[in-house]
Amino acid sequence: MTALYTRSIATPLGSITASASDTALVGIWFDGQKYFPADKPAWLSAPDHPLLNAAQDWLDAYFKGENKPIDFPLDPQGGSTFRRRVWDILRAIPHGTTTTYGAIAAQIARETGVKKVSAQAVGGAVGHNPISILIPCHRVVGSTGSLTGYAGGLDKKAALLKLEGILL
Repeated sequence: MTALYTRSIATPLGSITASASDTALVGIWFDGQKYFPADKPAWLSAPDHPLLNAAQDWLDAYFKGENKPIDFPLDPQGGSTFRRRVWDILRAIPHGTTTTYGAIAAQIARETGVKKVSAQAVGGAVGHNPISILIPCHRVVGSTGSLTGYAGGLDKKAALLKLEGILL
């Protein structure tokens, strides 16, 4: 197993654990959130890792209301082909906007030529996004615009959307 480097990052919404390989950021989780990795035998504390420093700088700017581009590599781990496609779609959701689980499902159906993709399956993929905030799963809402599911908690999802100027 390849070693992963980690550090804790303080944010206005609580502590985040960030994880990186030698080449990319692989995870950002609110501490204690649903789906936080349980098995971490190859995690090494690395408070000065350049990718983790870049993630901290990006998060600091984000929480100040800045919309900076992500200029370092992201490599979410542990996803099936379907999950990775959903995560790619999440990355394309513009700052300050939302989409729905159903809209993502419809997009994947069109792209793959299948009749229908389950919005619930999309929800599962969104919920297992290992690089929260940077891969903006918080920008996905229910079909009526309602807040639904967020591994870090609905209070954090609402706060992130508010920070981006999205009124619920």
